[in-house]
Amino acid sequence: MPQSLTKLYTHLVFSTKNRHPFLDVQIRPRVHAYLATTVRSLDSSYVVVGGVADHVHILFEMGKMRTPVEIVEQVKRESSKFMKTLGPQYGQFYWQRGYAMFSVSPTHLTDAESYVRNQEEHHRTKTFQEEFREFLNRYNMEFDERYVWD
Repeated sequence: MPQSLTKLYTHLVFSTKNRHPFLDVQIRPRVHAYLATTVRSLDSSYVVVGGVADHVHILFEMGKMRTPVEIVEQVKRESSKFMKTLGPQYGQFYWQRGYAMFSVSPTHLTDAESYVRNQEEHHRTKTFQEEFREFLNRYNMEFDERYVWD
């Protein structure tokens, strides 16, 4: 085959350091927009960002030229710098060290997008830890509880 073609959708989840509620309602739309712009700059034509005060979900199409770790490193690094420009109250902002990335079938993209867009509603009844454990279990990912919640 002379062409290299991909269609890989990914659901990326990570939280603020110690799940501190840095992403307040005043700045959340700006941070989400910045995250989306950063992911688009990494060759993704499709990006949806959602989240609440202590974590984000990014649903996007992975390009074929970057590895998952490259994408996560750049997204976290650039958005951390951006956060610190939003005011002195964000000077101690950091993302958690880890992350989780899940594959999403194109046939489930609409449901995944709805889930990401409706995070505030979803978290009225479920904590981040409950949500994250459910994802890890649904995807049969082995994890050590001692190292998930830095």
